[in-house]
Amino acid sequence: MKFAAIDIGSNAIRLLLCQVEDDGEEIYLKKNAFLRVPVRLGTDVFETQRISEKKIENLVDGITAFKHLINAYDPIRCAAYATAAMREAENSEEVVEILKQRTGFDVEVIDGRREAEILHLSGSRAKSGKKKQCLLIDVGGGSTEVALILDRKIVKAKAFNLGSLRLLNGTDAKSEWQSLRKWIVDNTANRKGLVAAGSGGSISKIFNLSRIKAGKPLSYNKLKDICAGLADYSLEDRIRVLDLKPDRADVIVPAGSIFLAIMDWAGINKLYVPRLGLVDGIIRVLYDRHKKSGHK
Repeated sequence: MKFAAIDIGSNAIRLLLCQVEDDGEEIYLKKNAFLRVPVRLGTDVFETQRISEKKIENLVDGITAFKHLINAYDPIRCAAYATAAMREAENSEEVVEILKQRTGFDVEVIDGRREAEILHLSGSRAKSGKKKQCLLIDVGGGSTEVALILDRKIVKAKAFNLGSLRLLNGTDAKSEWQSLRKWIVDNTANRKGLVAAGSGGSISKIFNLSRIKAGKPLSYNKLKDICAGLADYSLEDRIRVLDLKPDRADVIVPAGSIFLAIMDWAGINKLYVPRLGLVDGIIRVLYDRHKKSGHK
């Protein structure tokens, strides 16, 4: 069964074309194609609270290109979800209507808790699933979602207006940092054995740079060392020497600093990075809907 998912984020838009197989005991996702375009809606929104005409055109062009690929792929179901930048934009409803009129997609703007739930569905707990206590951390360009997972169920979740693009542009608020710290301390105090599962493009790239074997955790000290090493490189050298994409090279250090802060406040030493994101979770949402509709 083929499905397609679009994630409209603050830093980039993403398309995943995926085949789902269900053997009755476990669900397997086979990624047939993944495409990412750095539209950076957050650059506008976090400074002016609006998405500019130029960014709207870029977004329409990107989603139109995705539509052609989706049509060729011919999935059973597809969906497009938007996160932090679209949540905050004063003209969000207008942009959603423009996308509907010009691309045919009904874009759903989801709140932070729903984003955390979908990330949980993606299997972001996969490698830490044997642990009874896990803190899911997703750092995007515009927001950070945290969710406390006990026995594989989300018991607490919240989104904060802190993200790598905000830190890069200096649009992060001190009060938001304080709120994040309070939430982490209040919900993780005295939880021995708590581990973290991280998602987002930056932490996936940091994990690649760590050379740690897939499935093994990244320690707090290792993450700290890598982030310090990245900060010592100029932006140009991150691109040239470390072979990072330009739109990843500038936000990777700010993203890493958010992970480090959360792990420090929660007293967490182990971070699992299953390299799954919102688009993977959207695929699971679509599959579950298809299955509930009576199709097999």
